[in-house]
Amino acid sequence: MSVLEAQQSTTPKLPKLRSFRQQNALAWIGNHAIAIVLAIGFIGPILFIVLTALMSDQQALTKNLWPTSWHWENFGEVFEKAPMLAYFGNSLLYAGLATAFMLLSSVPVAYALSRLKWRGRNTMFYLVIVAMLLPPQVIAVPMYVIWAKMGLTGTLWPLILPNLLGDAFSIFLLRQFLITIPQSYSDSARVDGASELSILFRVILPMAKPGMAAAALFSFLNAWNDYFGPLLYTGENQGNWTLSLGLASFRSVHQVQWNLTMAATVLVMLPVIILFFLAQKQFYRGHQVLRRERLDQRESDCSRRRIHLHHRAN
Repeated sequence: MSVLEAQQSTTPKLPKLRSFRQQNALAWIGNHAIAIVLAIGFIGPILFIVLTALMSDQQALTKNLWPTSWHWENFGEVFEKAPMLAYFGNSLLYAGLATAFMLLSSVPVAYALSRLKWRGRNTMFYLVIVAMLLPPQVIAVPMYVIWAKMGLTGTLWPLILPNLLGDAFSIFLLRQFLITIPQSYSDSARVDGASELSILFRVILPMAKPGMAAAALFSFLNAWNDYFGPLLYTGENQGNWTLSLGLASFRSVHQVQWNLTMAATVLVMLPVIILFFLAQKQFYRGHQVLRRERLDQRESDCSRRRIHLHHRAN
């Protein structure tokens, strides 16, 4: 009886295996179905904008979704009817300098909040979280008065210079990413006599590229799509308008010509889409590097433990 029971216990249970595979197949189908629906929801409006931008004036007012004839000259007409190149340069200046200043100021703060131990660190981190919850409209009036007394209203500097003092969301994002980097790398560098600046620039920053890329992308997109800030500080000077203000003005003037409005919208979205794909490659590469470093660190920790246990056993 014991032999028969042993044979029965060792026989594979095919029904359970098949049910497990069926569950995996259903989960795979469900996940991909949801992903396809979400992709259609995101790509659909963009496709509608692009197709409308290539229509004629008359067809853009109809219910047809596909252009009967392709009008690529709509994009050139946008540049003829509005100074889009000047708006593009202002947006690029605003977003580029704001992102650079944000990284210059937020990375050291995030490093101090995540890697260094000092009194009041948690209190300072809570203040960063509170600053994240504060809407910019709350301080819009006093900030405008300050910049007006300095004679900087009508320019882009009231939008760029505050980034030298750091950005609360970027500090929070970078701090959460820097925590995931193993502390042993910093400790090893300190044992070798490296200063905190050397540890930051030579050890931490090369491993923090994915987090820095994410923070830079969010900062750039926030500045590129900003409408309230340029309207508040540069509304009186059209020469310093950004693409968001220029697009709003273009839409109010050419509100009947939806094909031109959509063409201008495509020109505003195109740099953001290109930047997203470039940053996506950086995210993937940085994630692979950080994952490899973590695996190497785990293997080294396991080998040290085995050596320690071997010495204790002997």
